[in-house]
Parts: sequence; C-alpha cells; structure tokens
Amino acid sequence: MSLFAIADTHLSLGTDKPMDVFHGWSDYVSRLKENWERLVTPDDTVIVGGDISWAMKLEECFEDFSFLNSLPGQKIFVKGNHDYWWQTKKKIEDYLAANGFDTIRILFNNAFEVGDYAVCGTRGWYYDKEGEHDIKVINREIGRLRTSYNAALATGKQPVVFLHYPPVYGDIECEEIMNALLELGVKTCYYGHLHGERTHKNAVQGEYKGIDFHLISGDYLRFIPLLVR
Repeated sequence: MSLFAIADTHLSLGTDKPMDVFHGWSDYVSRLKENWERLVTPDDTVIVGGDISWAMKLEECFEDFSFLNSLPGQKIFVKGNHDYWWQTKKKIEDYLAANGFDTIRILFNNAFEVGDYAVCGTRGWYYDKEGEHDIKVINREIGRLRTSYNAALATGKQPVVFLHYPPVYGDIECEEIMNALLELGVKTCYYGHLHGERTHKNAVQGEYKGIDFHLISGDYLRFIPLLVR
C-alpha cells in the first residue's frame, strides 16, 4: 500500500478549457493516465491536491470524475482555488455516491488513514494577500487545518499535511498559515498551485523552518504522481 500525490490536474473533459495550449501541458491527460497506470496499483491511494476540474458546477464534473475514478487506487480530493464546483461535503459525497464514483473521497475538516500515515489538510490561501476579506478566509482555512490535523492525530498515525496554496513562496510567507503549521508541529507539507518553469524556480522545497516542503503541481511533476510514502 503506497501513498502518491499530484495537484493541478485541471481536467476539462466535460467542458471547453483545454490546458494543452500552455508550455509543458501537451497531451497532459494521456500522459497523466499512462504514468498513473504505470505506477499506481488498486491498493494505493493518490492525493489530488486541488484544481482538479475546470467545471463550474458539480454536475459538470461527470466526465472528469469518471476519468479519475477509472484510474487505479483510491483518490482523496483537496479543494483548489479553481474548483468552482466544490460545494458542501455532503453534497459532493451525495453526488459521488449517486454516480458510482466509489474510489473518490473528500478531504474537508477530516483526515484519512493510509497505512501508517494520516492524510490531512485544507486549501490554504494566497501568500501575498492582506485585505480584510483575505484575513477572514485565512482564519477560516486555519480553523479547517486545525480540525483536520487534530483528526489525523486522533488516529494515532503520523500526520502528513496537504495544502493547495504554498504557505511560503521564495521569501514571502503567508505568516498566519505558516505560524499555524509550526504551532501544530507539522513535519511534512505538500502543496500545488504553482505553474511554469519560472515560478517553479522560486518554490520552497526541502526543509524550511523545520518543515519538509514538496511541490506537487502536475506540470512540475510532468504529470507523474509523486510517491509520498
């Protein structure tokens, strides 16, 4: 049983929002499928770290979710900034059940045991925003992070945190979220959101303030799911 991760799949199989026009994204769906099927077995779990589908409404996710559901392994979805289809956890779970998407689960104020590890996390927020609205969102995301992390601790397994937004980029921090990670004692954090070679160069990877950070954006990984554990 292995744990893999990849973020920013940006699927648009049921909508007209192809990513192939961008550098590094050529034939990305077929590449993702080939790499996934080569590495992941039915006994494995893959964290899909946000920006999963370009669909605007949940009912428009059918083709994208069908594609992911058909791939080997269990999938755990984290919300991204472009997942406009995301609704309440119950509504998403009802939609998954109604359509037989039985390999997909939602990470939202909860945690999942995967082998010796407990998967937890939340979307996070921008590292360079300081408006009144942003502070409200950040505080809400910190609350969700704490709830999820505490649920992970309650399993007795080692927590592994997944965010969509990077809590630090270059020399810029989202201080509130970084402070929360440090206060909680987080040791490992995976994040996505960052695209393009220039942006990837400033991504914080490896140990930073005692936390081991990893970028898992799809284009950065060349659409090869990363083995976490």
